[in-house]
Amino acid sequence: MGRRKKEPKSVHRENISSAASKLFMKKGISATSMDDIAKASGYSKATLYVYFKNKEEIVGILVLESMQKLYDYISSAIEQKKSTKERYDLICLGLVQYQEEFPFYFKIVLEQINIDFDNNDYLPEEKETYFVGEKINERLKEFIISGIEKGDLRGDIKILPEIFNFWGMLSGIIQLASSKEEYIKASMGMTKNQFLEYGFQMLYRSIKNTEDEK
Repeated sequence: MGRRKKEPKSVHRENISSAASKLFMKKGISATSMDDIAKASGYSKATLYVYFKNKEEIVGILVLESMQKLYDYISSAIEQKKSTKERYDLICLGLVQYQEEFPFYFKIVLEQINIDFDNNDYLPEEKETYFVGEKINERLKEFIISGIEKGDLRGDIKILPEIFNFWGMLSGIIQLASSKEEYIKASMGMTKNQFLEYGFQMLYRSIKNTEDEK
């Protein structure tokens, strides 16, 4: 225990949040107690409260960390000096990688991000997560505007609604492919990756500029 006390606070927080993350994925957030987290992380319950105010703070930190990773995936794709289509494919790949790495948080960050900060009843991590989400939307806005300017994407696209549609449709395709993989294989004769590729390309065709093809 003496060695533990000498370790930086960040190490203890990482140990605890890592144990909590595994429990959340296995049991769900509501079914996981601070007692469970203490036991899994090897800390006493009292020690947990030295590093975290409550379970909600642990959840907030884990969601924020996963959201920052998503931002990295999206930014990396958009910063590539490639064609609009190639960058789009990389964005899709980044989202798939994110869902595979953070399956439990994929749905949370797309559906349950707090946007009400008019009162003080929120965690600092929630506000940070919101701002990371806004940064991601800005990067997607850059991608769409660049594609329009190059003539690769339709000029009549309404950018903000398109970003929301983009999130809804891509996340839906990815979630469906993950949860219905066996059904897709049995009924369609397609692998998960083939189904994803088909869905991604269908979505791209809906925003692609086809005027030059006429």
